Amino acid sequence: MSASLRIARLTAQDRVASARWDAFVLAHPQATFFHRSGWLRVIERSFGHACFFLYAERDGVIEGVLPLAQIKSRLFGHSVASLPFAVYGGVAALNDEAAAALEAEAERIAGELGAEHLEYRYLGATRHADWPRQDLYVTFRKEILPDEEANMLAIPRKQRAMVRKGIKNELKAAIDPNVDRFFDLYADNVLRHGTPAMPKRYFQALLDEFGADAEVLTVTAADGRPLSSVLSFYFRDEVLPYYAGDDEAARDLAANDFKYWELMRRACARGLKVFDYGRSKQGTGPYAFKKNWGFEPQPLSYEYRLFKRDAIPQNNPNNPKYQLMIKAWRRLPVGVANWLGPFIVKNLG
Repeated sequence: MSASLRIARLTAQDRVASARWDAFVLAHPQATFFHRSGWLRVIERSFGHACFFLYAERDGVIEGVLPLAQIKSRLFGHSVASLPFAVYGGVAALNDEAAAALEAEAERIAGELGAEHLEYRYLGATRHADWPRQDLYVTFRKEILPDEEANMLAIPRKQRAMVRKGIKNELKAAIDPNVDRFFDLYADNVLRHGTPAMPKRYFQALLDEFGADAEVLTVTAADGRPLSSVLSFYFRDEVLPYYAGDDEAARDLAANDFKYWELMRRACARGLKVFDYGRSKQGTGPYAFKKNWGFEPQPLSYEYRLFKRDAIPQNNPNNPKYQLMIKAWRRLPVGVANWLGPFIVKNLG
């Protein structure tokens, strides 16, 4: 007679269980970087949100994981999601029994907390055809070819010319030991777009937690001035440029295109297979930029279990009710915005 399945909750202090969790995630084909146990420590330490990292286990063997975190905000609502601050999430399980048990426990927790909704952010196929789904977001993923020049030629002509312009401008790229230069560029960039910045401590926590699997690459002008920077994640054979920032001068010098080419070139040299350009909202500038690089959009399955609301929440800059706030935010001094931003963005997820 087989042993029964049990659902357990990972704690930030349990490094032994964390290692078992991460071994499962690394081996599971549907798991992503955002299923890693380190997010539990990063989210709790950086934002103070309650996390519920659930795993299904039988005879000491993990059969499924589900990372969850709660966000409770007067402005943006009360949710439990897999996973806030991540573009992918949801259940990763070896069988339907483990998946069902994890989802049942997630619904129990969400109900006990009084959450308005439960959200799963799947990279692959839809799991619940009868649940409301968000179709605002797509992702862009493409194979990295084994030859550097082949990757260059795979970039459409117009964008390839921008990469060559950056090379001609004698731009340089280097790996930074900390987030200092990255954060200055990032914070200035998001302020120009009218959105609050994540706290600097959050980005440093990502580097501290994930070690060699989180990396900052910064592009400088010929005179050494920082122009563009990106914080990327590495998972199995993939590279995921995740957070980025640019100086206003970056466009004229083609620093943004050069930055992503340099990241792709280095990934190719490391033998990586997939360049994950990440999530974008349809109809936006980043969406068009990634299309111009020859990447095709892939729909994301964001599924919602609604408890105390009738419609999917729209906590994004496309929502008309935030337009006045965005316009006002752009006029703030960068120091004020960087101080105030973390109090707001922690509740967006």
